[in-house]
Amino acid sequence: MRDGRYLVPVLMAALLAACGVAVPPEKSAYVGEWKAEGMSLLITRDGSIDYRRLRKGASTSINAPLKAFHGDDFDVGIGPMTTTFSVSSPPRQIDGVWKMTVDGVELTRVDRR
Repeated sequence: MRDGRYLVPVLMAALLAACGVAVPPEKSAYVGEWKAEGMSLLITRDGSIDYRRLRKGASTSINAPLKAFHGDDFDVGIGPMTTTFSVSSPPRQIDGVWKMTVDGVELTRVDRR
């Protein structure tokens, strides 16, 4: 006998997948794992964002799809719940090391894309 207990999770997963956008080709330098003391940011090509920050004993984490880029800044979230990441210095290579400044924190890309 079938019941609807699996229907809601399947529909939610489909809805969440449809909410995000992939990282546009002109922003491909953003893709990767970025770290600094107390902060990590993972941006995948498909637009999945995993952000974690520890500051003054409090932790913040966001695991949500990319919604849009606005210049160098980008929005992450689902529906009306949106967080904007302020990028004061977009990804750039310095002496062979990739750096980016997000929300006032200089991050270093640590992955081997």
